[in-house]
Amino acid sequence: MKIVHVVEPFASGIAVFVKSLVENLSNDQHIIVHGEREYVMSFADVKQHFPKDNVRFIRWRSAQREISIRKDLIAFLELYTILKRLKKGLHIDAVHLHSSKSGFLGRLACRIAKIKTVVYTPNGAPFLIGSNRLINYVYKQLERIGSLFGGKVVCCSPSERDAYQALGIDALNINNGVTVTDPAPAVLKTIVSPSRTQKFRVVTSGRIVGQKNPALFNSIAAYFSDFGDFEFIWVGDGPDRGTLTAGNIAVTGWLPAEETSSLITSSDVYLSTAIFEGMSFAVLEALALRKPVLLSDCVGNRDIVQNGLNGDLFRNEEEATLKILQYYNNRDMLNVMGEYSSELCRQEFDVHSTFTAYRDLYMS
Repeated sequence: MKIVHVVEPFASGIAVFVKSLVENLSNDQHIIVHGEREYVMSFADVKQHFPKDNVRFIRWRSAQREISIRKDLIAFLELYTILKRLKKGLHIDAVHLHSSKSGFLGRLACRIAKIKTVVYTPNGAPFLIGSNRLINYVYKQLERIGSLFGGKVVCCSPSERDAYQALGIDALNINNGVTVTDPAPAVLKTIVSPSRTQKFRVVTSGRIVGQKNPALFNSIAAYFSDFGDFEFIWVGDGPDRGTLTAGNIAVTGWLPAEETSSLITSSDVYLSTAIFEGMSFAVLEALALRKPVLLSDCVGNRDIVQNGLNGDLFRNEEEATLKILQYYNNRDMLNVMGEYSSELCRQEFDVHSTFTAYRDLYMS
């Protein structure tokens, strides 16, 4: 098959998702029409992690994040021209649109170009992003309008699917997936000093941005700042790094995948303070690495936790700190919870099942 992926924010979790599709559908040909957010990650840095034998890239130069009638019209015309040219050259069996901007402009372009097999994966419903009711209302209306253009909405978690169905938009769910293997012993190559490795370690991974709520992470860590037995680690970087001011937080910056996995393996608990998620690959990786997870109670996160078995959900700082204290005082149970995390990941979030379902959808 020839599958065209349209990606406006070609970075972070969406880049991971598209990379997984390309790698796991290795017998198919993939064309990635992409924008670029250099302040997040340059295209050159993203591209080097992709296979070279079954993928090629086309730059979508006018794509940008902000809503602007003039700029979005230019972006639409450019995307329509690209898709029309690919269709004429018989290079399209299916189009997969990733994220809300690509989903809206892409579905309209496919409708006009008469491309029938279209899949749209929001990877985080845009109308759940913030607390501004007016902005969320606008995003809801845009999603409703976009659904009239055709295509199939495929959410990456059940709670995200339910949010779309509540808007009257027909949507189905295919969980994100990761590979579950027996983890290698942790080999720490981080800024964390050996003298600190015996502390109760709480770790998270991802961009330090508002969506991940680093302010809440900082508040939770600050509660334990007078306790010598606790350390908090954020693997990643981002514009809100200055928010993480508590003295017991170490920010590693971006690390190679092997070092990130080793650091998570050596931790006691994986913590997510996100305001919303589609379904976080970082959290799924923590499950695969046999970690208990303590996650904010939001769309995406609540589909990963079975309370008390592989972790817990929390609604505020007080609930989070209480759970961390409970874990600290009952450390023997963390290994049992971690094994349950791994088994749950194997059953519900296996990468093979995820991409088999997507390929079946493309063919249908």
